[in-house]
Order: sequence, then C-alpha cells, then structure tokens
Amino acid sequence: MLLLIFNSIEMLKRLLFIAFLFVSGLLSGGIALAQTTNESLYEQTSEMGTWVVGYQVDVDAINDFYFPYSAGSYYSSPLNTFKSPEQRKRLQDINNDYLAKLKSAKFETFSIYGKVDYILLKKQIESSKYLLNKEETEYKTLASYFPFADAIYALEKLRRRGNYQEGSLLASQIDATAKQIETLTGNTRQKELKPDQLKMAAAITTSLKQRLKGFYQFYMNYEPGFTWWVPKPYERLDAALTAYGKLFAEKADAPEPKTNKPPIKGNPIGRDELIRQLNAEFIPYTPEQLIQLAEKEFKYCDAELLKASNEMGFGNDWKKAQEKVKNSYVPLGKQPELIVKLQDDALAFIKANNLIEIPALAQETWGMVMMSAERQLVNPFFTGGREISISYPTNTMEEGDKLMSMRGNNPYFSRGTVQHELLPGHHYQYFMNSRYKGYRDPFQTPFSVEGWPLYWELLLYDKGFAKTPEEKIGMLFWRMHRCARILFSLNYHLGKWTPQQCIDFLVDRVGHEPANAEGEVRRSFQGGYSPLYQVAYLTGGLQLFALKKELVDSGKMSFKAFHDAVIKQNLIPVELIRATLINQNLSRDFTTSWRFYDQTH
Repeated sequence: MLLLIFNSIEMLKRLLFIAFLFVSGLLSGGIALAQTTNESLYEQTSEMGTWVVGYQVDVDAINDFYFPYSAGSYYSSPLNTFKSPEQRKRLQDINNDYLAKLKSAKFETFSIYGKVDYILLKKQIESSKYLLNKEETEYKTLASYFPFADAIYALEKLRRRGNYQEGSLLASQIDATAKQIETLTGNTRQKELKPDQLKMAAAITTSLKQRLKGFYQFYMNYEPGFTWWVPKPYERLDAALTAYGKLFAEKADAPEPKTNKPPIKGNPIGRDELIRQLNAEFIPYTPEQLIQLAEKEFKYCDAELLKASNEMGFGNDWKKAQEKVKNSYVPLGKQPELIVKLQDDALAFIKANNLIEIPALAQETWGMVMMSAERQLVNPFFTGGREISISYPTNTMEEGDKLMSMRGNNPYFSRGTVQHELLPGHHYQYFMNSRYKGYRDPFQTPFSVEGWPLYWELLLYDKGFAKTPEEKIGMLFWRMHRCARILFSLNYHLGKWTPQQCIDFLVDRVGHEPANAEGEVRRSFQGGYSPLYQVAYLTGGLQLFALKKELVDSGKMSFKAFHDAVIKQNLIPVELIRATLINQNLSRDFTTSWRFYDQTH
C-alpha cells in the first residue's frame, strides 16, 4: 500500500493543484478571464493552468491504464515500456481532443501568461503527435517480425476487466502462439535490421513479456480452470519470448573489444531531426549556425586565455599556464571544504554587486554528497541541484584516474562552476521552481535548465568575479568547454565526428584530462540526455545574457527585478520568458523567431 501511495505522488500533486485553482476562483472552464494588469494574480497560474494540468493528468491516466500490470513492473515508469497500438491510439485521441479544445479557447483575451501557456501546451501536444506517429510508422516496419503480438495484446485486454474465458481454450491459444514464436526464432532475419530497429524489436519483445506476465498473474491461483490448464503453456510462451528477444538484444549489443571501461555508444540523429528539435525548443538557428556561434565564442575565450597566460609569465603557451592551474588541487578529504568556501565567495560577490535576492532558506538547505567511482565514469565533474554531488577520487579508482580527477576538479576550475551547481544556479532553480508555476514542469527545456546557471557564469566573469589570471583560466576552461560541447555534439549528430574524435577535441582544444574527456563524451551520447542537451548550456546562457542586455543594460529593469521575474516563469523556453517580460504581442500560431545572438554580438 505504501508503494502505491508513493507511486501516486505526482498524480496527487496535480490533483491538488487543480483543487487550488478551484479555491482561487481561477478555474474558467474554457471561458477566458477578464484581462488584468495585476501580475500577482498570475504568479502561480494563468487562464490556461487548468488545461495544462488536465492534459498531463489525462495522458498519465492513459499511460497508467495501458501499462502492463505485473508484479515485477507495476511500480516501474510506464514511459519505460514500449506502447501497445491501443495505447498509442488512445494517446492520439487525447491529443486530438485537446487540440480541438485549444481552437475554441479565447486566446485573444488572455493575459501574456495565459498566451504563453497556450503556446507551450500546443507545442507539447504537436510534438507528442509527431513522436507517436513516428513510433507507429517504425512499429509497422517491424510488424512482420511480430505476427503474434495481437494475440498477446488480446490476452492483456481480457485481463483488464477480468473477463472469464475457459481455461482449456486459453491454454490452446497460448500454446499455439508459443509454437509460432519458436518457428520464427529459427527463421528470423534480424541481421537485416538497423541498430535502432534491433533495439526497438528487443523493447517490443520485453513489453510483450511484461503484458503476458500481468495477464497470467491476474488469473493464476484465483480462477480454477485457468490455474489447471494454463501454467505449462504460459511457461512455454514466456520462454519462447525470452529466446526471441535475445536474437535482437544480442545483435543490438554486439560484442566490443574488451577494455577496462565500457564502450561509448550513441545514435546520431541527423540534420533534419536536429532542426526539428531546435524548432521545438524555440531556437531559430540551424546546426551550422550554432557551430559558427560556438566558433565565435571560442575566439573570445582564446583571446582572454592568452591575456591570462601572459600575466602568469607563460607567454602564449596557455597550456603551460593551465597545467599550473590543474596542479593546484587540494589534498584528498579537503574538497568538500573547498566547495563551501567557493560557494561563500560567489555569494559574497553577488551580494556586493546587488545582483539577486536569494532567500535565507535556500542558502541554508543546499546539501552535498560524494559521487561514486562508477558515476564518475559519466560525470567526471561535480553535478548539482537539490544538493551538490562532489566528484573526487575514491579508493577503488586506478592511480592515474585518481590524479586526473583531482587535477580536473582543482580550485580554479571549481571556482567557475560551484555557483552553477548551487546558488544561484541549479539549487536555486530547484528551490524556486518548486514554489512558482510548478504546473509548467512538463515544459522544461535544457536551454533554461542549463542556460540559467551558465548565464551566471557569463555574468560573473563579465562583472570581474575572476580577479587573478589563475581564476580567469579556471572560468575560461569551462567557457571553452561549453563552446566545445556545441561543436562536438552537433558534429557527432551530423555524422561528421566519431566519439573518439570528440574526446581528442576536448583534450587538445580545451585541455581536458583524457579520462575526464572520455567521461564527458560518454555522458553526452549514452547518458539518457536529449541530443541538444550539451548545445543548451552556452546557447541558453547567451539567450539570457541577450535578454539581460535588452532589459537591464537599457535601464528598463534592475538586476534583482530581472532575475526574480525570470526565475518565477519556471524553466520554459527563454524566448517565451522574454515574451512574458516584454509583454510581446503573441499569436496562437507563434513560432520561434528571436535572433538573440545576432543582435548582441
């Protein structure tokens, strides 16, 4: 019972939010509220808040209902299971229903907050329709490999409402399906499939096993005829599915040369899909234009780096200057103390420059943990959020990797990013986004998630936070790193670079330790990230920096007012944060058009 309760927390949060809308008198039932200039009215929601929450809850309801209910999978995420054709159809029905509702919304009478939410919801639904159609098309290309799937889906449908069927008849049907799969296992042509098709085929087979298991567990021991006839045919079918799935899984995970570390695997998505995803993220640039942006930013870093190198007495040999900085690492056991000091330094600088008002509770409640050796294979540097996860050597690491971890997390490199992970970066995001417009969580974009803390790196450097040449080299290392992320990730997904070329580029062009570069590339391509995630850091930071120039540098807003207004919009695309702050005249068919880099560089 406790597990069921915990599994329903997200649903409960959304239902409570709907109740909040009723209590606040903001539930409009599709009728737009009168336009108001009182911004506090929309601090927590908008005219579209109910529809946004309603759509998410309806999608959750479909996914929960059509998720395979079995003892081993009930508490797993429905999103991790391959959808059945029936589930995809019902999700498309929900999408079409909400798109029809959106057409009837009184968009022109909405506040800017309601218009932004309308655009975000419409974009999310359109993206869902596209992905579901794509999945359906890909499924159909594999249909000949799964002529037995409908028979298993039919058993699952029978189980959903507990319909009775004669046990002997079920046993006969199940046994026939097992024989069909056994025949296919001996004759399948899986070698003809591409890697992504092999992975999908393996996922389909796993999903069918889960659905079959849910059907079996529901009736077994409760229905006498079922319990008498079905167990042996079920065991045969389950074993047949296991053997069949291995054909695809083993081919998809073909043996690699044995090394001490796992190979780096990824799936380049190509230019067309990059452009589609960029448009979905409200970024009006092509991959080639973003590569040019990164190269231009790299030139700025190069110039600043040479200045710092000369100040340190190394002339134009910035790598020697960087080498000295790397060797400033603190002894084992001292890194947590360093983190606290660097956070305090950043907060003191921010306060002295009157940049943002951070609540005392946010400063009190950030935590820290030590990162495991296994996790450091994909996260060679510390990460943050509710707490900071510190990357530093463990006793299980090889000696060379220990030194590289210490050198890569030296005080000057760490000085550039502690505030990125904690305050006013990721921890502050966590603190504020759990308090303001939480219903916008489904619209989160990495261009805001990572753009906000990266913006603070740009702003602090611009304000003179790095006073010594060593501190400048530390902050410039990360700025170059973010330029490099755009270059290596886009070139990889365009099919131009291999993972090894990406690693070599980080070592040669940025100055990464080899093990850290490998971990960074592994994290980028097989860590469950969006293909645009690494592009989002610097790009999102530059978006916010351009918006700062437009509103703060022009004198229209103070730093504190600007930062407070931005963070309270939650982590939506920056272009729509801008639309809110300038009260932009939006249309219901709004598309991305803000050329943020062109106007500021």
